Amino acid sequence: MVKLWVANTDLDWFDYLASQPDVDEVNFWQPSGASNFGAVRKGELFLFKLKSPRNVIGGFGVLSQASNIPLSLAWEAFGTKNGARSFAEMRERIGKYRRDETLAPDYLIGCRVVVQPVFLPQDLWIPQPASWARSIVVGKTYDTSEPEGLRLWEQVIEAARLATAPSVVPRSGVREPAVSEPFEGPRYGEPALIRPRLGQGAFRLAVTDAYARQCAISGGKVLPALEAAHIRAYGEGGAHAVDNGLLLRRDIHSVFDAGYVTFDEDLRLVVSDRVRTDFNNGNEYRRLHGSRLIDPVPPNARPSEVNLEWHRQSRFLG
Repeated sequence: MVKLWVANTDLDWFDYLASQPDVDEVNFWQPSGASNFGAVRKGELFLFKLKSPRNVIGGFGVLSQASNIPLSLAWEAFGTKNGARSFAEMRERIGKYRRDETLAPDYLIGCRVVVQPVFLPQDLWIPQPASWARSIVVGKTYDTSEPEGLRLWEQVIEAARLATAPSVVPRSGVREPAVSEPFEGPRYGEPALIRPRLGQGAFRLAVTDAYARQCAISGGKVLPALEAAHIRAYGEGGAHAVDNGLLLRRDIHSVFDAGYVTFDEDLRLVVSDRVRTDFNNGNEYRRLHGSRLIDPVPPNARPSEVNLEWHRQSRFLG
């Protein structure tokens, strides 16, 4: 059986995102990054329970990642998919929740990355569960092995089916457009984990955490200088998948994409001699030649050999 997390949801966050087209992922943030989130697992459903006076479930998605990161990184990774129009607006909202009279330049916040989100038309909003208490501040877990949790799962899956149909006819009789981003989840059968389909922001955060927030080749830990690199370019068939990613220092990322460095079958850095001939130097990269990639965690984040071979054959200027 699986669980569902019903999260108390800011109305401004919800209304802004529900009005945007083609939202493939969202960052459901917490104003404090002081604790780790473990209420549900990756691949379980994350429900948006709208705060009073609405008191309904207005949407949902699949939990992809939970992490505590600086606000600046969250904005860089997700932008307006944080549910705010600007970095300043998001920072102000966080400061309000934290009751800070003076806003800090940055904050450590909790990020719950939800992919394949569905924002339901109002006619399909789901009543909050009977056991929901007014005193709940953050959220509540429901288990599909119990009647109330199973009923909630069935309501969500049915709402997803109706919301992603070609059109929706609410009780008012006025047709509304279908949800633009189809929900790739079960339509029938027993509750089950759903494989999250990562967007760009979720990919960035998953790769960052897989390499323990350090450059996979230099070991540098200055987070603003690190970037999630695609091994096989996204525009050339590469996926937003953690095994198609490497966390690299920004300059190493650039030379990797340009083909001046690659990795051999033993995951050791290979530096093209063209670094020297094209730029009359390149010592910064040549001294890294032979360095081995840091092993990511978990093991399924290990770089795909198929994608590495693509990079050696299609990108490397050897």
